[in-house]
Amino acid sequence: MGLLEFESLPNGGGSGKGCISWGFRSLKRRKQVDSAQARKYGKHPQLAKELSILELIAIGVGSTIGAGVYVLVGTVAREHCGPALTISFLIVGIAAALSAFCYAELACRCPSAGSAYHYSYICVGEGVAWLIGWALILEYTIGGSAVARGISPNLALFFGGEGNLPVFLARTYIPGLDVVVDPCAALLVFVVTGLLCMGIKEVFSMDGMLAGSATIFFAYIGFDSVSCTAEEVKNPQRDLPLGIGMSLSICCMLYMLMSVVIVGLVPYYAMDPDTPISSAFAGQGMQWAVYIITTGAVTALCSNLMGSLLPQPRILMAMARDGLLPSFFSDVNKRTQVPVKSTIVTGICAALLSFFMDVSQLAGMVSVGTLLAFTIVAISILILRYVPPDEVPLSSSLHETIDSVSTQYSYTTPEIDGSNTKDPVISTKNSKYFQPEAETSIGYPLIVKDIECSHDKLNEQKRRRLAAWNIAFVCIGVFLVTSAASSAEYLPGTARYLLCGIGVSLLLCGLIVLSWIDQDNARHSFGHIGGFTCPYVPLLPIASILINVYLLINLGVGTWIRVSVWLILGVFVYLCYGRTHSLLHKAVYVPKEQAGEFCQSSGYLT
Repeated sequence: MGLLEFESLPNGGGSGKGCISWGFRSLKRRKQVDSAQARKYGKHPQLAKELSILELIAIGVGSTIGAGVYVLVGTVAREHCGPALTISFLIVGIAAALSAFCYAELACRCPSAGSAYHYSYICVGEGVAWLIGWALILEYTIGGSAVARGISPNLALFFGGEGNLPVFLARTYIPGLDVVVDPCAALLVFVVTGLLCMGIKEVFSMDGMLAGSATIFFAYIGFDSVSCTAEEVKNPQRDLPLGIGMSLSICCMLYMLMSVVIVGLVPYYAMDPDTPISSAFAGQGMQWAVYIITTGAVTALCSNLMGSLLPQPRILMAMARDGLLPSFFSDVNKRTQVPVKSTIVTGICAALLSFFMDVSQLAGMVSVGTLLAFTIVAISILILRYVPPDEVPLSSSLHETIDSVSTQYSYTTPEIDGSNTKDPVISTKNSKYFQPEAETSIGYPLIVKDIECSHDKLNEQKRRRLAAWNIAFVCIGVFLVTSAASSAEYLPGTARYLLCGIGVSLLLCGLIVLSWIDQDNARHSFGHIGGFTCPYVPLLPIASILINVYLLINLGVGTWIRVSVWLILGVFVYLCYGRTHSLLHKAVYVPKEQAGEFCQSSGYLT
């Protein structure tokens, strides 16, 4: 796995030190990009390839429509940016574009379901991928529930106010539970869940999907939904970058135009936080426009709800395919070719949450999942360009094949963890370390790199090591700089300046060195080739990391406390289930250049 070396447990591997060491190594396991052959003939059913560029734009724009202008734009203008609303949206749009460039390249190279979870599992490691997937589950559940709760006030305008809604749709206060239930929100979630179970082509070909799109948007995260559907795109290398770029451009343009209109109609301090657009037109005496705006609002919010619920089943499916979640979530319906079971579970959870909870207090938690995903995707671009994985995980079922090849070589005994073990080691020319993961038998032979390394090989190892360290410097520097910039209330001036100075030094060091050294030649053949490549590397992904981490740190202590509870729960789930059920639990890692030999002799699909 590139810079990561995997070692068998020493004799007495049940010791605390050995178990802890293996536990950390399991966090660094990385999977390979699925080849077209492996996806076609693999054991997991594949999703239907039904989407073209138009459907991708519909998904991207539809996933972003609604909640921003119809739910939160009034609050944002009143409490944060005032008349500078348009400029704020432009800044956020530019920041999102940096992440979109990174997403576009990874979506082309790794066109499978799972989005940021899938990319980080390939480039960073299993531990980080699990946390990203777990955070995205929270993001899409709360996001969908928040959108569903925002539909009721707009729908009520058709009936003359919330008090005039039919009883079975009206919000009701339950004294015993001290909650306000919203049956309308839950009902809409179930309807959208049923539509998503029909099949992705049928859902996004319906008329009116983009109705209401000439309005402001909640955030620029629709392209994450687009990347989640990568496995269902007919021509991912061509259509995914176009879908991501065009949907983001449309959203940014309409976001800014609508902000100009709304701030021009009503002073920012007088905006209605619940129905800002409709109230703005009503205040100008244009009651006829209220019904048009409300129609667009309800349609747009329903589209936004569908876009929020669409990605999560595919993330659950991707995690289940990798063994990190039960196989129940990886089932794909043979007729509709969508993950129906995961979709139903997602719908039930979102419906319950929208029915019982006022999720506005949890809205900040949605941003955590989004920004974490954006950050890891940008880091993945740096890893892919400078230190791409140079080892391939093979199934433990290939042990016999490797044994047959191993008989051609001589045996030695290495030192592992500073002690001489009795594990036999096979020395082979032009080979790197490779050995079984974790709990393979201690007597299994290891293949080690020949002492005679070529000069070019040593130089390449030094370059990879230098690149890896400077990527780490960039990440540490970004964290220190953003922490110093956000800690005026907590740190004295001298400490802040010192922290900022160290961070800037590390950040600039990493940027300069990464700009100076060559990128890895293996990047040209990594994953599926022929698609979009992110420009201005390393500057663009580093800028994306800097902006996203700064926004993460400024989300507030309360938000981070709530998110931490969810992430800690995720750690326990991973330790109790995912770690031992992972498909890479007993994987054998071999250098890429030798993987083909073993696969061909065993018929294994790469």
